[in-house]
Amino acid sequence: MKTMKTPLLLFATLALIGACKNQQPSFDATGTFEADEVIVSSEIAGRILHMDLEEGDQLKKDSITVVIDAGNLALQKEQVEASIRSLREKTYDLNPQLQLLRNQLQVQEEQMNTLQKEERRFSALVAADAATPKQLDDIQAQIKVLQQQMAVTRQQMKVTETNTATQNRSVLSEGDPLGKRANIIADQIDRSRVINPLNGTVLTKYAHAGEVIGAGKGLYKIADLSSLLLRAYISGDQIPEIKLGQSVTVYVDKGKKDYKEYKGTITWIADKAEFTPKTIQTKDERANLVYAIKVKVPNDGYLKIGQYGEVRWGK
Repeated sequence: MKTMKTPLLLFATLALIGACKNQQPSFDATGTFEADEVIVSSEIAGRILHMDLEEGDQLKKDSITVVIDAGNLALQKEQVEASIRSLREKTYDLNPQLQLLRNQLQVQEEQMNTLQKEERRFSALVAADAATPKQLDDIQAQIKVLQQQMAVTRQQMKVTETNTATQNRSVLSEGDPLGKRANIIADQIDRSRVINPLNGTVLTKYAHAGEVIGAGKGLYKIADLSSLLLRAYISGDQIPEIKLGQSVTVYVDKGKKDYKEYKGTITWIADKAEFTPKTIQTKDERANLVYAIKVKVPNDGYLKIGQYGEVRWGK
């Protein structure tokens, strides 16, 4: 009897060890990897002059990736600028007329100086009984007439300046809309050079050089794959177990019976429950309502969009 116990005990021990080895780790949630994908579009219509990129290329932020033909826009801008220049030629130059009035006023001022000297001289003569008062009165009358003439000349100068300024403003006012139009066209020309919005990898290419595209047409899709987001679903019972910023362990398949581990961080938890997606199984398969979460995972190059992954935060 003693000889039979040892084989039975050894068999049970080996069976237990084998079961432990074949036991897979339990997971708290399952989901698929995704990334924040951006579709880069053309903001103007035209023919693609340059598009030197392929799917899988690594692009840098703010680099010029696509150039659209903006020759027609450049011609429109030149036409508007020519219209602005023609407006300046339509304005009235008041300097010649003003110069005539200034010359006239200068002559009048010289005449006034002469008459004022005569007035002082005749005043002295009248006081010495060497001249008649009528002579002095005649000179003073001439001074009053000349003063009125000088006032009229100054008024003519003001009226000329005002009328000319009003006329020129009316002409030049047309330049403001034209200037804004030129700025809009210049902005469109700038937008003919497509600027890459982020550092990332080209996922899909929608157009090629030489094609004529419309405004808003997608050119390529890009995403930053340096880190991916694992979108998983959990039941309401699991909500108290997690929080934003919490570190978790993410598992992906490595062969048929092995897993590769990654460290991840919970970056988003849905504030509303939703019905369980058909392709997702939660820890509790009987749950009808689940909450979506996102786990940010640094990518070492092996993680792919659409790949399945599991999350565990419990012991």
